[in-house]
Amino acid sequence: MKKYLFVFSILFSTLVFSQDRFEKIDNYLKLLNENNKFMGSLTIREGENVVFNKAYGFADVDQNIKANRLTKYKIGSITKTFTAVMIMQLIEEKKLRMETKLHKFFPKVAKSDSISIYDLLYQRSGIPDYINHDSLTTEEENAANIKSAIYNKIENYKSRFTPGSKFEYSDSNYYLLGGILEKITKKTYQENLNERIVQKAGLGNSNEKLEMTDKGAVKKQVFEATTYYKTENTDPNNKESYSYSFNGKKWEQFPEWKNETAFSAGGIISTSADLTRFYFNLFEGKLVNKKTLSQMTEVKEGYGAALIQMPFGERNFFGHSGAIENFKSVVGYYPTEQTGIALTMNGDNYNQNDIMIGILSIYYKLPFPMPTFKTVTPELIAQYSGDYTSKDIPLKLKVFEKSGELMAQATGQGAFPLTIQDDKTFVFPAAGIEISFNTDSLVLKQGGMKFNFVKEK
Repeated sequence: MKKYLFVFSILFSTLVFSQDRFEKIDNYLKLLNENNKFMGSLTIREGENVVFNKAYGFADVDQNIKANRLTKYKIGSITKTFTAVMIMQLIEEKKLRMETKLHKFFPKVAKSDSISIYDLLYQRSGIPDYINHDSLTTEEENAANIKSAIYNKIENYKSRFTPGSKFEYSDSNYYLLGGILEKITKKTYQENLNERIVQKAGLGNSNEKLEMTDKGAVKKQVFEATTYYKTENTDPNNKESYSYSFNGKKWEQFPEWKNETAFSAGGIISTSADLTRFYFNLFEGKLVNKKTLSQMTEVKEGYGAALIQMPFGERNFFGHSGAIENFKSVVGYYPTEQTGIALTMNGDNYNQNDIMIGILSIYYKLPFPMPTFKTVTPELIAQYSGDYTSKDIPLKLKVFEKSGELMAQATGQGAFPLTIQDDKTFVFPAAGIEISFNTDSLVLKQGGMKFNFVKEK
């Protein structure tokens, strides 16, 4: 599970759109999907109410199975938040303490007598990441007991630093926490997930089914979880999705992992609606108490207990992101407004963070120009490349080519891509920037303001 921490950011604006914001969000995602930039699902929740919930593209391209709001996706490292909640529940139940040392459960791990549960939760253990610092061997992937093989792998690592001394993201921490959960409860990870979170938060559907008894057919309400962990392969007949990459012409199915390679660090399957409901229940005190939640949201060096802060303007969302196979997902919750948003993707050919910025910009009625997907010619790149200065603002703007795209970079800031609208107009939708070029000058518009730049000779 590669670590993806998405930070929503926007500069400034006060413009309000006349078009319905949910219609515009839908049109935006349709545009991305129709141009083979995105497949997946988006849910926006305001308190108890889901105000937007739509899926785009296919769950199974080869079988022509379209995705819908019930389609389930692998959520990667968002799994860690579920794992952290269950560990915190054990602490509330006094079956575990933050100070408890890893040595009690996995004594063979290097420096296990110095690594606490706190260090594992907050990614401060010094244990190498079995995914990003290393990779599984063919023998480990094909082992009869993959979990045992991965535990053994982790136990043979040398420590990277003194436990507790600094933050370093490692999937190994949460793989071990899943093992600790199973050891303490004497139940599987899936059983714990179902009892401790899924049932309590209502992450599923209640359906009426007929059941045959000695007295004949009896109607019973059956709860079917839509968030779960399993070891079997993807089953499209169970509304589960494959992940895909775009090869320039079509979507190709991405190789599937054995789910035990991710386990409690990234193996949960869910829907975007369930993710917003899970976070709502977490922050409304239905899964842990207020004191525990306060501890989980104490961010140290950018990371809490499987929670990170995601700023968008003056708002600070709490959430997590995830990536596994070619699935990418992100969920955020803004407690002040009780607003939750989750994007699950099973195919991407566009930056996920840019997609989220677009969605949030539209939702909060900030200016957001729709992207176009025309190709910029080498002649235009050559014509517009250069250094530009302005009397309106004390910044230089460098326009240049990178990998066949036109890029721009202001003094002391990161470079950003320019998307062509027409031969003279380019935009960076994520920040609401529009640049209009003339022969030896340009005009940059953002947030209702306009800045004139002249090309240096």
